Amino acid sequence: MQIKDFKLDKELKELTKHRTIELPIACYETTISKNVNGYIPLHWHEEVQFVLVTRGEGIFQINEEKILIREGEGLFINSGRLHMAEENLQSGCDYICLNVSPHYVLPHELYPRYVYPYIDATNLPYLFIGRKNSWENIIIDSILKVQMLIQEEAPHFELDTFMLINQMWKELIINGLPLEYDEVQAVKQSRMKEMLNYIHQHYRDNIMLDEIARAGQLSRAECCRYFKTMLRKTPITYVTEYRIQQSLVLIQQPDSNMTEVGYAVGFNSTSYFISKFRNRMHMTPLAYKKEFTKA
Repeated sequence: MQIKDFKLDKELKELTKHRTIELPIACYETTISKNVNGYIPLHWHEEVQFVLVTRGEGIFQINEEKILIREGEGLFINSGRLHMAEENLQSGCDYICLNVSPHYVLPHELYPRYVYPYIDATNLPYLFIGRKNSWENIIIDSILKVQMLIQEEAPHFELDTFMLINQMWKELIINGLPLEYDEVQAVKQSRMKEMLNYIHQHYRDNIMLDEIARAGQLSRAECCRYFKTMLRKTPITYVTEYRIQQSLVLIQQPDSNMTEVGYAVGFNSTSYFISKFRNRMHMTPLAYKKEFTKA
């Protein structure tokens, strides 16, 4: 299954149902360039995520860090972390994505000791999974086995899937980083989500920098530093890009009008909307509509 359009709520939480049959997990394949945005937009979810790149190269950003993942390599992304992905050098990046509810990783009796401290740790936003060590190979091979089990749905595949995930988690926590909890870092993440939440609720309005900063309980200067550090762009640039992202779905509607779409996502000028759209998407909104219709 290819996820082409990540549904997000106003807090950037992904709304894609991470559940297959009665299992609280999802395993699907994604081609980054086929996403409606041409990349996987910034989002987060409660599930922990295991990624395995099967073709090309992808650049994954988790919080403020970027990491290049090549074919055959993997990545663990912790619960609740902001992340996004784009292909590297038009390499046609495909990857398997395995999302697992933290409460499914181990029996609930073991959750307080062996799960919660790890998803709560501020020093474990992600972990690179290569092929150099035996534990890394176990996790990568397990991702492939889980994908096969879910696709084939052989008798008792749920039990086999559960045991594989148990083993993956064991390898991860035994070989991962020592646990740390930094209150300052936790507050930083919370404030960033609050500011993004404000933008997603008010992107149709004339958003001012002061309003974004106030949502994060920060000064204007601190607000800009947060965005520069974590997203490598200014708050206003992010607002513009988010408006463009929201316009894509509207443009795809058969009876869409570019002027109406521009105003609907917060642009107060059709020419300004077209200019910003062209800068971001390398084509005009109308050209994008035609390309989508052909596809």
